[in-house]
Amino acid sequence: MNIKYPKEFLELLNSVEAKRPRTVIQHILEHGFITSQELKDTYGYNHPPRAVRDVREHGIPLVTYRIEGTDRRSIAAYKFGNPDEAKNMLSKSTGRTASSKTLKQALIERYGSKCFVYFETMDENLLQVDHRIPYEIGGEQDEHDIDLYMLLSPSANRAKSWTCEHCANWEKKVIAYCVKCFWAYPEKYEHIAGKYQRIISIVFTGDEITDYNRLIEMSGIEGAQKVIKNIIHEYVK
Repeated sequence: MNIKYPKEFLELLNSVEAKRPRTVIQHILEHGFITSQELKDTYGYNHPPRAVRDVREHGIPLVTYRIEGTDRRSIAAYKFGNPDEAKNMLSKSTGRTASSKTLKQALIERYGSKCFVYFETMDENLLQVDHRIPYEIGGEQDEHDIDLYMLLSPSANRAKSWTCEHCANWEKKVIAYCVKCFWAYPEKYEHIAGKYQRIISIVFTGDEITDYNRLIEMSGIEGAQKVIKNIIHEYVK
């Protein structure tokens, strides 16, 4: 599509070098908009809102609206917003990026350098700050309130993203539902993505790996969980 944008706005668009937001930007420049379905099917981004958020965090306004997908279901579509809003958004984004570093340090100082889900202590550079309530459901949250955020290992963050995207509440967007979920508050929860379940994540490190290997040799990878449950059952009787 041949839409004319102000020179300053085009310079801002062209200044983005990161692959994911640049992909979104170039597609919108060429076609006028991009859909969540295209982000998944064409570009392989299984978490479309995150790709869109990447663009917004570069100070580029995007408008979200709904259109009919190829399967006739309503899907999200995104196009550029008012270019005049870019400067204000860029200022806000820059502030958010800076405060995110402060937020991460505050979380580490309170809870230690460990993943909230797997309880694994790890290099703080590997830990990622995530909203307890997904951004797509709860929206922007006050970064001065660290209780609204959590530290996750990359694998835990991917697992949470996948689970949230496939949860019935992804469309309903009931915040109270998320508050009671394991993926938001693993320290106190009532369900796991709507299922009445409980989970304990066990990470083996150092000399413990020998115990893990012996367990797998004795029970097999599929039987290990049953053995652990039986041990717990005998312990708590």
